[in-house]
Amino acid sequence: MAIDWFPDRGVRRLVIVLGTAGLAVLAGGIAVDLLWIIGLGAWMFMIAVIIELIYRP
Repeated sequence: MAIDWFPDRGVRRLVIVLGTAGLAVLAGGIAVDLLWIIGLGAWMFMIAVIIELIYRP
Protein backbone atom coordinates (compact mmCIF):
# COMPACT_ATOMS: atom_id res chain seq x y z
CA MET A 1 0.00 0.00 0.00
CA ALA A 2 1.51 3.31 -1.08
CA ILE A 3 1.13 6.40 1.06
CA ASP A 4 0.25 9.46 -1.02
CA TRP A 5 2.17 12.34 0.54
CA PHE A 6 0.55 15.74 -0.06
CA PRO A 7 3.68 17.79 -1.01
CA ASP A 8 4.52 15.23 -3.69
CA ARG A 9 1.12 15.78 -5.28
CA GLY A 10 1.66 19.54 -5.17
CA VAL A 11 5.02 19.30 -6.92
CA ARG A 12 3.59 16.89 -9.49
CA ARG A 13 0.71 19.29 -10.16
CA LEU A 14 3.20 22.19 -10.51
CA VAL A 15 5.26 20.25 -13.04
CA ILE A 16 2.20 19.32 -15.10
CA VAL A 17 0.80 22.87 -15.08
CA LEU A 18 4.16 24.49 -15.84
CA GLY A 19 4.95 22.01 -18.62
CA THR A 20 1.54 22.35 -20.22
CA ALA A 21 1.62 26.15 -20.00
CA GLY A 22 5.15 26.17 -21.41
CA LEU A 23 4.12 24.08 -24.40
CA ALA A 24 1.06 26.26 -24.98
CA VAL A 25 3.13 29.46 -24.87
CA LEU A 26 5.71 27.85 -27.14
CA ALA A 27 3.06 26.87 -29.68
CA GLY A 28 1.54 30.34 -29.50
CA GLY A 29 4.95 31.89 -30.11
CA ILE A 30 5.50 29.67 -33.11
CA ALA A 31 2.05 30.55 -34.45
CA VAL A 32 2.62 34.31 -34.25
CA ASP A 33 6.34 34.01 -35.08
CA LEU A 34 7.65 36.00 -32.10
CA LEU A 35 11.01 34.78 -30.87
CA TRP A 36 10.72 36.12 -27.32
CA ILE A 37 7.45 34.22 -26.78
CA ILE A 38 9.05 31.07 -28.15
CA GLY A 39 11.93 31.56 -25.71
CA LEU A 40 9.58 32.13 -22.79
CA GLY A 41 7.67 28.93 -23.56
CA ALA A 42 10.88 26.96 -23.99
CA TRP A 43 12.21 28.19 -20.63
CA MET A 44 8.92 27.33 -18.89
CA PHE A 45 9.04 23.82 -20.31
CA MET A 46 12.72 23.38 -19.42
CA ILE A 47 12.07 24.47 -15.83
CA ALA A 48 9.26 21.92 -15.57
CA VAL A 49 11.57 19.17 -16.85
CA ILE A 50 14.37 20.20 -14.47
CA ILE A 51 11.99 20.17 -11.49
CA GLU A 52 10.75 16.73 -12.53
CA LEU A 53 14.32 15.40 -12.83
CA ILE A 54 15.57 16.87 -9.55
CA TYR A 55 12.54 16.34 -7.31
CA ARG A 56 12.19 12.58 -7.12
CA PRO A 57 10.34 11.44 -4.01
